[in-house]
Amino acid sequence: VLPPEVSCRIFSGLDVESLCHAAVTCKGWHRVIEGSERLWRHHCLSVRAVCQREIDCDRGNGYSWKITLLRNYWKSKVKQDNVPSQNSLPEKSMYPMDVDTWGEILEAELER
Repeated sequence: VLPPEVSCRIFSGLDVESLCHAAVTCKGWHRVIEGSERLWRHHCLSVRAVCQREIDCDRGNGYSWKITLLRNYWKSKVKQDNVPSQNSLPEKSMYPMDVDTWGEILEAELER
């Protein structure tokens, strides 16, 4: 029953996974969350710090902030947290990574 602006302000405090869960809670929340590019943009720009090439490429190809974020969220987790392999990530959330992305991960490991 809250105005969309107030709801967006509240939802802006959620992390990515909580935001996705909130979007499937009810139709009203879904409408507000799905309709707010600003909510997704904020998180997407955070992921861009780790996946700049992928984010810029997806945005250049016309993907929305939400789709860009969802396509690159787990990639950023792999790069940031040094997950040993894609098999140790949840399969339903994993997007295939290209050779360049895995190369960046391996280079970072070699530098450590």
